[in-house]
This record gives sequence, C-alpha cells and structure tokens, in this order.
Amino acid sequence: MQPPWRAGMRIVDTAPERIVEVGYRRARAGGGTETAWLPVDVVRVDRLPAGCDAVVVTGDLQGVSPSPWGGEATLLGIALADYLTVWAQAGLLPPPERVGVLLAGDLYSAPGADARGVSGPVDDVWWAFAAAGCPFVLGVAGNHDVVTSADLADLGPDVVLFDGDCVDRGGVRFGGVGRVIGASSRPGRREEAAQLDLVTRVLHEAPDVLILHQGPPGRRPDQFGHPALADRIAQTPPALVVCGHVHWPVPVSPLPSSPSGHVLNVDGRVVVLRTATPGPEPSSRPSREPSVRSG
Repeated sequence: MQPPWRAGMRIVDTAPERIVEVGYRRARAGGGTETAWLPVDVVRVDRLPAGCDAVVVTGDLQGVSPSPWGGEATLLGIALADYLTVWAQAGLLPPPERVGVLLAGDLYSAPGADARGVSGPVDDVWWAFAAAGCPFVLGVAGNHDVVTSADLADLGPDVVLFDGDCVDRGGVRFGGVGRVIGASSRPGRREEAAQLDLVTRVLHEAPDVLILHQGPPGRRPDQFGHPALADRIAQTPPALVVCGHVHWPVPVSPLPSSPSGHVLNVDGRVVVLRTATPGPEPSSRPSREPSVRSG
C-alpha cells in the first residue's frame, strides 16, 4: 500500500509570480562588493502541511542586509526572517506562525560581503526563523555552512538539520542530505558513493519533499546539476526536489523520471509555496525593499 504522504506536495503552476525584491550586498566577481536584489516569488502547489498557509523555500543567501527594523547589516537570512513579519503586515504573506521554512544551504557571507566562497557559522539564520514564530524550519547544510544539529538542539523538534533522515510535519514527509559531491578531504564535501548512498536511504523512506544543497540538472541546458543525483532520484522520485548550489535562470523544472514531480532551485532566491485555494493574496505589483547603501 502506498504511504499517504506520497500524494503531494506537487507544483501545479510552474510560472513564478514576483511579489517583492530585497536589496542586499554581495561579493563581486573580481573583488569588492555590489548591490543585488533577492527575488521573492510565489509558486503554486497542490497541498501544504497542516497548519501552514505558505512555505518559504530559500538557499544560497550569500550576502548581507540590515533588518527591516534597522541596525547594522547582518547575514541576509537573518534579515529575511525579520521581513516575514513586515510582509505579513503588508498582506503579502500569512503571519509567520502560518509559514513553514525550508533551507537549502549556503547561508553564510563574509561580514563585509567582499569575499566569495567563504565559509562560516550560520546557526543564527536558523535561530532567526525559529524566533520569527515559524512552525517548522527544516533544511540542509551547504558546502559553505558551519552548522551542526547540536548547534540547533535548543530550538526543539521542529527545527531539523537533515543529513540522511526524514521527518513528518503536518501530513507531509520531508527528508534531506547536505553537502556536495567532492573530495571528503575538503570541507562541506562528501565522496560520490557516500553521498548517493545517503540520498538513496532518504528516498527509501518515501519523502514528499527531498531537500538537497547540490541537486540534479533540469531539462533546460542552463539548469545545471549533478547527473549522478538525477539517476539516483529517478529510481524513487519524490513529488518535489529542492536544491541550490548553482543558479538557474528559470527556477522550476519537471523531473524527467516523474510524470508530475519537479525540481525547485532556490539559489539566490526565495520561493513561497502556496496553494491555489482562496486566501490572502499578494499585491498585484511587486515592490522593492531598500538595499544596503555603501558609505
């Protein structure tokens, strides 16, 4: 008998709807820092976990921004957690208490946003989403994240850093594997065979949503990913694969191995999953939040 969680969460409308953008600072190729914009889009799914009116999915937030409440620039993910309340007050999102969070990794930035490829602690990002009141914060570590389950243990059972395991939340099963494929002598990497074994172990538990940092390729030639992950996922495809690590110009791709499954790439973006049922809708025109300006 097929497990009940195999019914969803499936993307039913692959056209993202932009609702807002957040300005931030990031390291510029070749040195220095630059202003960039973090897009926040809505994508429709067939169902959400019980108790949620939306699920925020994001990753590769490698930049800094002040909180909407003011103050010095901090990790972009911390500022993003504060924006959830601001957007709820503006009618763009439900209250944070009704918004689950999925994190696909790489949440660190150099404090000055002036060096690329740096690694560092990101537990404060996880704590920020929990402090915002989100009912769950689930995700994986990227290859530039310094964070362990022990760092998050005081946040309780609804904050889960996956690395080869699954949990059920609101009638939806989530699982995940962190890091990327590579030489295990380097931080944030795992040998290919070991990484694929962990992915297989998770898929055997039949998750609705598989969260990875490094994901499979999409169908478009500019939707890069690791082919070995695609082959392994094809054996037991979930409804939704969330990933980041490399940027996709178009964030959604069908899973070649599944008639109704999709890959959602959230490298440098926020995707808000919502159902098509009536409820609070975003404003018809997207707006931009102020960026951090250099002095």
